[in-house]
Amino acid sequence: MEKFFPLHECHVNKVTIIINRTHAILHSIAILFLIHYRLSFFFQHPQNITIPTLPWLLIFVSELILSFAWFLQQACRWCPVYRTVFPERLPADDKLPAIDVFICTADPNKEPSVEVMNTVISAMALDYPPEKLHVYISDDAGSDATLRCTKEAWNFAKYWVPFRRKYGLVTACPDVYFSSSEDDNGDYKDSVFKAERKKMEEKYEVLKQRLRKIVEGHFTINVAINNTRDHPSIIEVINKEEDEVKMPQLIYVSREKRPSHHHNFKAGALNVLLRVSAMISNSSYILVVDCDMYCNDPTSARKAMCFYCDPQTPSSLAFVQFPQTFRNISQEDIYDNRVRFAFKVHWYGFDGVGGPIISGSNFCIKREALLGSFNKQQDYMALKRLFGPSNDFIKTLVEDYKPCFIKDGESSRMSLENANILASCSYENQTVWGSKVGFLYFSVSEDYFTALNLHRKGWKSVYLNPEKLQFLGTSTTNFNDSLIQWTRWTSGPVTVALSRFCPLIYGPLKMSLVQLLCYSELAFMPLLNCLSLWGFAIIPQLCLFNGIPLYPKVSDPNFKIFSIILVSSISKSLYEIITTGEQFKVWRNEWRIWMMRSVTSYTYGCLDVFLNKLGMKEATFLPTNKVTDDEQVKLYEMGVFDFRTATMFLAPLVTVILLNIAAFVGAVVKALVVDDDGHQYWEKMFGQMFLSFFILILNFAIIEGMIIRKDKAKIPLSSTLWSVVFSMFILLIGSVILC
Repeated sequence: MEKFFPLHECHVNKVTIIINRTHAILHSIAILFLIHYRLSFFFQHPQNITIPTLPWLLIFVSELILSFAWFLQQACRWCPVYRTVFPERLPADDKLPAIDVFICTADPNKEPSVEVMNTVISAMALDYPPEKLHVYISDDAGSDATLRCTKEAWNFAKYWVPFRRKYGLVTACPDVYFSSSEDDNGDYKDSVFKAERKKMEEKYEVLKQRLRKIVEGHFTINVAINNTRDHPSIIEVINKEEDEVKMPQLIYVSREKRPSHHHNFKAGALNVLLRVSAMISNSSYILVVDCDMYCNDPTSARKAMCFYCDPQTPSSLAFVQFPQTFRNISQEDIYDNRVRFAFKVHWYGFDGVGGPIISGSNFCIKREALLGSFNKQQDYMALKRLFGPSNDFIKTLVEDYKPCFIKDGESSRMSLENANILASCSYENQTVWGSKVGFLYFSVSEDYFTALNLHRKGWKSVYLNPEKLQFLGTSTTNFNDSLIQWTRWTSGPVTVALSRFCPLIYGPLKMSLVQLLCYSELAFMPLLNCLSLWGFAIIPQLCLFNGIPLYPKVSDPNFKIFSIILVSSISKSLYEIITTGEQFKVWRNEWRIWMMRSVTSYTYGCLDVFLNKLGMKEATFLPTNKVTDDEQVKLYEMGVFDFRTATMFLAPLVTVILLNIAAFVGAVVKALVVDDDGHQYWEKMFGQMFLSFFILILNFAIIEGMIIRKDKAKIPLSSTLWSVVFSMFILLIGSVILC
């Protein structure tokens, strides 16, 4: 009997699990003692109460909220797993399933065409049978420039793809390959290779010049021709049947958009790709990649297939999620752009309890999971009520149906006409697209909500993070874009949390309790963090300013409770940073940016959701700006904050810092000069003084931006003056109300 070799393996690090669970238990005990200490205050005799009840209650609520957020976060630490794949054990190419690659672009202003086309070319250069690989680029702006750029990318790919195959290059992206000082071509060091490489590099330089010329001409001459919110559908197969080189299909898709129809953001574009691709290729698996996230490892598709082609893999596996990694991350990474916690800690734990969520990009998903499985006996009229009136699309849902695209000219023409109908803005009317099938529309975070519904139905997912980075993208390199991005990322999950689809009540049909808590943590995290952080940033400071103690004296045994909780939190985060191969400065950066986001992005994201619920504001989706500014990049690489952002973001940050400065300086002056018994005052107010000092030290960059720096990226004087007014108002009104 032939020995079976698995295509993938799952590993469990028992030491990590023991450490995580032990810490969770001990930290929980400390929190219970804290709750007992706070509650005992309310059971004292009224004559013994010397502290106002309101500030005590508010700080207690803040502690409870932060403790609940911590509790939810422990779900992703409960059972982390790590996976290994063996693509060399895959069956022969003729037995591999077909894959459709979806690449979405929405705004040529914010998504540079050179970068987008490099992503397209890298997808076409994947190490996968070309007849089973189909690349779709969705242009939501309907830009003629993007269509022309796509054609130019195809013309270059006809030379690049064979070149990569011939020499076995392990870099699929031409921009990365030609900008690298080292060749990755294995044993090919002879003059023939060098000559071909030089010719290929010259072709790439010509491509870049043509792309830039097309884009510049579009925005200077033809800017009025295309309306990103009002344009017809355009579907064009770029490559032709008579091409000599065996290449993957490349298809340009621009769905119809009209002001009278809601276009449902990225989820709407993906659903159009689902329908259009069904007419052209109807591959069983779909690889979704952002337009700035090029394929760094040509074998990434094969690595995903190691799960789907393994007979030991359950049929309930819906998608394989790869991490999002970025090539322009600086050593300092002051904005935490790599999102280390999510992709190096959280997703491993998610995987151990049923699988991670869809993370926006870099995932390979089974078409059946999004659309369902049907057979020839299915009632066609019932399917039409669900999926729309197209007979041809309904045929693609039937088991074993394969489209006949590019068999002859007439079939091609009819298929494209039908595909254009499927890309119309009115096709989804009176259907269940976006509500029950495809990518779901309820939230602007279609990835979170779609994954929640898939897992709830019993589908599973896995997280794969190989040693070689599979996909590399471009991250934001300035403070403004980072805060805007996180505001958008906040509003999606919070919308779900504050709806009937809240994981805590909508949850498990077939989800485990721990997985449910993982989803709940993601949904409630922004809201819980912004509420608790505002409490810790204001209440103790107001009380410190007015000499009201909220924490026990240093000599009080109860003081150890708060010390243990603080040391426990810092130690655990430091442990995770070290075990994921990072340095101490990463801990500082992550804690600082967590505080900053909590009082800015998380706050505004939650406020956006509340206004939307009240009908005062519509949900919006702004693409992240990926156009780089040399000056901003230089500051980012130096680890210097670029405070050229809106006052709405700066005012909360500066106000919090000013409040802490006022409270801390006032307490020091009172202890050293005013109070007769300075030692007694220090002992009584040490907890609050330490909290303010900790906030100020961790956020010294804001103080530096206000007072020390003189460059253009400092905090503007106008923002500081507004914050001074806000701080004085809070000190005045807060002191009256709380004290």
